[in-house]
Amino acid sequence: MTQLYANPTNTPQDNPENTNIDASTSANSSSSPPRPSISLSPLRWSNLLLLSLLALLSDWVCFSTASSPSSFAALWPGHTSESLIDVFLFTNVASCFVVTDLVKRLGLSTSIKGASVLMALGCALRSSPLLLGGGGVAPYPLLLAGTVCVGFSQPFFQCTPPMLSATWFGSKERALSTAVALNFNQIGIAVAFVVGGVMCGEGGDGVEGYFEVITAAATAVAVATIGFFKNTPSNPPSSSELARLLSPSPDPPFFESVRTFLSNPAFYPPLLAFVTSITLTNIVGAYIEEVMVRGGVTGQSGVDLAGAAFEAAILVGGVVIGGYVDRSKEFKRSTMVCLAVAFFTLFPLGLKEHALGNEPALLLLSLVSLGFVAGPVQPVSAELAVEVSYPCDETAVESTQQIFGNLASALVIPLAGWAGRTVDLTFGEGRLWDGDVRGDVLLLAAIVAVCAAVYSNFDGDLKRSKVDCGAEESEFCDAVLEEPGAVRGGDGPVDAMVLG
Repeated sequence: MTQLYANPTNTPQDNPENTNIDASTSANSSSSPPRPSISLSPLRWSNLLLLSLLALLSDWVCFSTASSPSSFAALWPGHTSESLIDVFLFTNVASCFVVTDLVKRLGLSTSIKGASVLMALGCALRSSPLLLGGGGVAPYPLLLAGTVCVGFSQPFFQCTPPMLSATWFGSKERALSTAVALNFNQIGIAVAFVVGGVMCGEGGDGVEGYFEVITAAATAVAVATIGFFKNTPSNPPSSSELARLLSPSPDPPFFESVRTFLSNPAFYPPLLAFVTSITLTNIVGAYIEEVMVRGGVTGQSGVDLAGAAFEAAILVGGVVIGGYVDRSKEFKRSTMVCLAVAFFTLFPLGLKEHALGNEPALLLLSLVSLGFVAGPVQPVSAELAVEVSYPCDETAVESTQQIFGNLASALVIPLAGWAGRTVDLTFGEGRLWDGDVRGDVLLLAAIVAVCAAVYSNFDGDLKRSKVDCGAEESEFCDAVLEEPGAVRGGDGPVDAMVLG
């Protein structure tokens, strides 16, 4: 990623992070050109908010009728809500192959603004009779075309959070920023469960009004994005971004970047962790009704609220764990703990109504806990993949992870559905611990176990964080600065600037 900053030559005293500058560097400042400064722009928060809202709306559209598939089938005979979601997801994967090069050519701001308009247009097509003053729902071809528009736009919101974090946020904010932007789409799914479950339950008229609400929200956010989303800050926010500014190099095309990533052994553990996390959350979300019914939660409102709680826990977990990783740089330890907790919280989701399965409280606690630990693995893995690939195109990194994650989910979801219906292992019959575990949970537990086993061997180099160590204080940086020769990620002048 080559970024141009509006004011790259401010004086060092404007830099709030640069507290560890060597005195000899200051002494020589009169004979050398003024160094670019590092500062944080308050506009980073408005950019993060807009990108998060766009992600929310895109998944709201994707799962808009998932909570009421019967209403969908009644309004569009011969078609199912599941098939429309499949169209959305396959369009998403196709778009992931082009989003990196488009963002590189057009810039972050223009790309996000264009995608927001495309999403609003897609929502309008899905509710076209309402916009034209007519009644009834849109014909299925228009519904399909609108869904394709939104599906194509979504990767511009899903694949750019690491780039937004690197461009706008400091080194102690990046994982948090990426977690919020990446996981805010889960709130869109929660909204689809709650709002869709209420409005679509009213029949055809309810669906019409529901689509109109989505269109109005998408239009409002698109207008705000056009007016307020900015491309780059005046100054780089971190030493790693400053290093890339001082030594700019063009980013290769997407497929060349992918080959570079896949030739790096350190790239595979975070890729596998990302795929595992997105597969877990997608499958549990897709079969939430079956999971809740097993544990005795049968009312539609209870199912909808449980689904919303699961999605909200993913976002909250991302904020908490992402913030911890920002401060500690404990990518591996945090991910391993999350995978271990996820492994054990999965099993109550597979219990049926036996002695151990007839406790909705246990089921809900496990569901929320699973969301809290499984969801954050995605943004933490995205940031770790950027760390081991630095300097790199962050959008290319996230596009690669999204492609693998969505394809894996598409393959595993039907397999998990089959396993949940046909595999049922019982244990402790007639005893206090009488229960059974369904095959879908066993499949997911096996995936988590394999991921943890592979990830335990990760020993990659946090290249970007080491470059940032000249401008911050942390236990990680103290360890790095004890061995300056170990710092990589820049050429000689950059290392000299970082280490003093």
